[in-house]
Amino acid sequence: MAFVLSSMMEPGTKAPNFRLRDTVSNNFMSLCDIKSDIATVIVFLCNHCPFVQHINPKLVEIANKYQELGVKFIAISSNDVEQSPKDAPVFMKQIAEYHSYPFPYLYDEHQNAALTYEAQSTPDFFVFDHNMECAYSGRFDMTRPCIAKATGQDLCNALDSLIEGKEVDSNQYPSMGSSIIWKKSYLNKKNDFL
Repeated sequence: MAFVLSSMMEPGTKAPNFRLRDTVSNNFMSLCDIKSDIATVIVFLCNHCPFVQHINPKLVEIANKYQELGVKFIAISSNDVEQSPKDAPVFMKQIAEYHSYPFPYLYDEHQNAALTYEAQSTPDFFVFDHNMECAYSGRFDMTRPCIAKATGQDLCNALDSLIEGKEVDSNQYPSMGSSIIWKKSYLNKKNDFL
């Protein structure tokens, strides 16, 4: 398992749309149907990553809190399940139900969402404002597995600013986690795309 830093999205970038299957409801969902008029958080996760496992309980707590304020959270897994069977949709559903994810957990089977967002790691956070322009990308907080408890401070600071109509702090830091596991047939496509 390779650990990488996220590449981070340029502030002001419009959120690319996607239409992916939610592994819990089995329904297809598109970004334009489930986005928020206040702030939308898109996070790339996977089941097996220790960095994701480290933040999972706090992520659920924060999502519950901010969704009551009108923020939407959307989780996406893009890993190649042939190389990482633990990340298959059936197990995504189990993880979502075990942790009581209050947000959809979408399966990016063809990895197009990860490519268009230039996601690199799990977890990898992208926050969009009411215009669906990138206001924040990067880490959940400064903690790591076995190094302090997850707080979600960086993400919360960005969301608080958006809710209060303030500018999000431009000092943003990349997320660190497990590399997205790319399909072998997509590695050339990824390199061409990026």
